[in-house]
Amino acid sequence: MNPFRFRIGLAGLAAALALLPLAAANAVPDFELPHAGDGKAFKSAAARGKIVALHFLLKTECPFCLKHTHTYLKRAAEVPGVVHVFIKPDTEEEIRSWSRDMPKDAPIYRDAGAALARRFEIPDGYQFHGQTVHFPALVILDAEGKEVFRHVGKDNVDRYRFDDFARKVAELRAKAP
Repeated sequence: MNPFRFRIGLAGLAAALALLPLAAANAVPDFELPHAGDGKAFKSAAARGKIVALHFLLKTECPFCLKHTHTYLKRAAEVPGVVHVFIKPDTEEEIRSWSRDMPKDAPIYRDAGAALARRFEIPDGYQFHGQTVHFPALVILDAEGKEVFRHVGKDNVDRYRFDDFARKVAELRAKAP
């Protein structure tokens, strides 16, 4: 096993990050996000023991984000033991408008100013609907809260399909100690 991991952000290809021990590179500090509807917060520490799927969505009225979110919400029971967290950097009002056809308890959380997206080094600079936004991404955290997988889309339609997600979770569970 390679004791080091290289992480190079797409937005800053010129500046490589320092080498980090594998465990430290995978450690994700605890975070909290406010729910976009009822004010309840998602607390990463409270999700320990479960796989967490962080879905970084675009800042806009993105129809591809809607389709992605609806698909995952509809099929989530097919992969039990996973906590899905849909993350939008919009205002609360924009998120409520965007998610008006979803259940009020849908796990949609607000990432003000895309602070968590930046913390996870989700690149931005993508132009969509006249706005500069970060790329859509999926980050999977294992039961210990460590990042074990990520997919960063190349454009607004490049999303990690649910069937691929189900296979990836099965693969991760098979490798778990």
